Amino acid sequence: MRNEQEMLTLITQTAIEDPRIRAAYLEGSRVNSKVPADMFQDYDVVYIVNETKSFREDKTWIDRFGERLFMQLPEENVYYPSDVDQSYGWLIQFADGSRLDLHVSLIASVQNRMDLYRVLVDKDGYFPQTEQLSDEIYWIQKPTEEEFLCTCNEFWWCFDNAAKGLWRDEMPYVMDMVDFNIRPMLKRLLIWKIGIDYDFSISAGKAGKYMKKYLPDDIYQRFLDTYARPEKTAVWTAIFKMCELGDAVAKEVSDALYFNYNEAEAINCMSYLKKVQKLPADAQTFD
Repeated sequence: MRNEQEMLTLITQTAIEDPRIRAAYLEGSRVNSKVPADMFQDYDVVYIVNETKSFREDKTWIDRFGERLFMQLPEENVYYPSDVDQSYGWLIQFADGSRLDLHVSLIASVQNRMDLYRVLVDKDGYFPQTEQLSDEIYWIQKPTEEEFLCTCNEFWWCFDNAAKGLWRDEMPYVMDMVDFNIRPMLKRLLIWKIGIDYDFSISAGKAGKYMKKYLPDDIYQRFLDTYARPEKTAVWTAIFKMCELGDAVAKEVSDALYFNYNEAEAINCMSYLKKVQKLPADAQTFD
């Protein structure tokens, strides 16, 4: 695997030698000193250009970056429409293990969304400063009471759907409900707890990936225990663990931020879940 200096030299030299490229900067984890460094960090690079067409029409220019195993062209994905004249990218996994997320972009399309960056090349004086390395924009934001209450309500309400899906033995639906509707609310509560513990001056990372670092070990393990294989008994067990953890953390957040918390909603939801769990598969009434 090429080291960082080798990769940055190649990226920078390409920008210097190609007259179509007017500037280049590095963004993402490699310019954030608070992110643990490891070999799997991407090289997130933007080349500032006056047009993207020539780069798109003859893609052989990226061959110089190394042997590719596979790549993605996000702007050509039918599910994510974009303006290819403004920005176009190549997400490349190389055979040596390095990964480059490279975009060619017009300056107007990027200048208002540059948060953390280090300038590598600037032929035309686009950038008033050579770097911006504060990650404050990614710090956990203190919630409003309304945001807290809506999160709790969504957390408890969606268990209703998971419960009836379990009774119907509709496991794909259940797993989606648990992982894509309930779990994000639980993670949000846990991230707010981290914010409280660290005075809302840190980031929990994309998708809460640094939760292990900032949560107490027992809380983090309880969170991991809410993941279950798609089997009815295991999912029921995980659901009640989610309920107990969510309720405990919601109380902690509400106490710390002096918010109201609808405990009756939590109690009633857990009571309802226990009743559904005990229903026979051929039940005709809820009694």
